[in-house]
Amino acid sequence: MSIHKSINLGSGIVSIRSVFTRRERVDRLMNAEMFEEGTMPVGIPKVKTRVRTMTKRQLKAIAAAEREVAIAELEAAQAAVRAAEAAGEVLEDTPSE
Repeated sequence: MSIHKSINLGSGIVSIRSVFTRRERVDRLMNAEMFEEGTMPVGIPKVKTRVRTMTKRQLKAIAAAEREVAIAELEAAQAAVRAAEAAGEVLEDTPSE
């Protein structure tokens, strides 16, 4: 029997977890020296996640900054190639015909 398409929500209800799993909590508590290896992980305290999500505006700003850096690096490389060609130097990484 198939599921009606109104019931299948897909990934629409995916949300950020507010609490780690037991294994993740044990790892975090061991790093904070609040849990010793070999101890039973029963009754250990819950550890809240501190996940901060970025807004679309922040993501766009980061992408724009990365694009500007990439463009500046490309222009600097092209200027270096032009300067080398003007000086009559042969660059090793450029293919010769």
